[in-house]
Amino acid sequence: MRTENRWLALVVLCVGMLMIVLDVTVVNVALPSIQSDLHFSQSSLAWVVNAYLIAFGGLLLLAGRLGDLRSRRCVFLAGLAIFTVASLLCGLSSSQGMLVVARFVQGVGGAMTSAVILGMIVTMFPEPGEQAKAIGVYAFVASAGGSIGLLVGGTLTQAIDWHWIFFVNVPIGIATAFLARRLLRPDQGIGLDKGADIAGAVLITGALMLGVYTIVKPAAEYGWGAGRTLALGAASLVLLAAFVAREARARNPLIPLRIFCSRNVSGANMIQALTVAGMFGMFFIGSLYLRRVLGYGALEVGLAFMPTTLIMGMLSVRYSERLITRYGARTTLIPGLVLMAAGLLLFTRTPIRGSYVTDVLPTLVLLGIGVGLSFAALMTLAMSGATASDAGLASGLVNTTAQVGGALGLAVLNTLAATRTHGLLVHGAGTASALTAGYHRAYLIAAVLMMAAIAVAVLALKRPAVRASDPKAAAAEPCAEMA
Repeated sequence: MRTENRWLALVVLCVGMLMIVLDVTVVNVALPSIQSDLHFSQSSLAWVVNAYLIAFGGLLLLAGRLGDLRSRRCVFLAGLAIFTVASLLCGLSSSQGMLVVARFVQGVGGAMTSAVILGMIVTMFPEPGEQAKAIGVYAFVASAGGSIGLLVGGTLTQAIDWHWIFFVNVPIGIATAFLARRLLRPDQGIGLDKGADIAGAVLITGALMLGVYTIVKPAAEYGWGAGRTLALGAASLVLLAAFVAREARARNPLIPLRIFCSRNVSGANMIQALTVAGMFGMFFIGSLYLRRVLGYGALEVGLAFMPTTLIMGMLSVRYSERLITRYGARTTLIPGLVLMAAGLLLFTRTPIRGSYVTDVLPTLVLLGIGVGLSFAALMTLAMSGATASDAGLASGLVNTTAQVGGALGLAVLNTLAATRTHGLLVHGAGTASALTAGYHRAYLIAAVLMMAAIAVAVLALKRPAVRASDPKAAAAEPCAEMA
């Protein structure tokens, strides 16, 4: 593929990823309007989000592996088509049932589209410097898309109506698919006979879907200690254990367990789960603080997070490649995690009558710098052990840990914040004071998660024994290093 075509192809892949990432926060902003128009109850409204999350989180690993076996380009295009058609159906929805079903299908398309993108990027850009730069662009889109979605969702919902948060995906999806067919070079997978493990596919998909459902539904509604939550959580773990046992002895495993032998790959995915859990919860709780305590509107919330997005973009696109190439991904990652932890701790000091410039903006600047430094390095480490035959699997694994970590973090932080707020309200505290105290608890737990991520980075990630900018040498890292 010609050099200029590769970079155009990267833009196409990132537009596809941005459309998927935007969808989550865009919908969150529009939920009150959807509830009013379609007469959702408060409990049933959650399914507008949960239906998408369950399908998306449950199918990422399977979709990534199917890309390796069949064709990553085919899986990407098929997912894009499904997502676009489902978006149209979401926009046309005139009943609760139609919207929830369409959102589930949208999650299927989103999983297929996003699962293979990183795999295609690392195979399109094998040269270390170019690969680091390309992953930096992807990392910016994946991490900044959420805050951009707040702005887009607020604008569309206020200016037109909630239907357009879905309709806008249709022309973007069609244009992306057209360009993808022209720019993405056809690829041939290793063959379904090399990993057509139907039993393994059923087990891992069932485990992930049930796990995500447990996090977003019974855990959020009944608590983590409730019998229903514990039973479903245990069932999810049993399915996961059965899947691991199956893959360990299968002749053609769906997911070769050797991918977990690399300390960098396993450690990076653990860090990814912890980091996204803290950051995803922070953006959600931070949005609530701005809206419910400081009185910001939906559009103002989106604008408030723009400095973070701009800083992430500048660092990810212009500087992350240089830092990773010169100092190595591990050395670039750790300072970024420290800055994110510091930013979250600073958020625990936000007052009831806070000022955006003095109380919010400094924290958002720290978080923007931290994410800009960290995420490209983290993606580089997570893909460092991927070979040409399992790059899609590694890509799907990165997205799965992010999705499950985000869902788990949001559920835990939201529950802890709500429990703290409720307890203070019962004892006569004012609403703003009780809400702020609850949010402070959530920020503190998010900071603890980030500190855990720092510990994993320091203790688990392998110091490069080869030149830091040589991912091919890192990919040759043997399983024996785990001993």
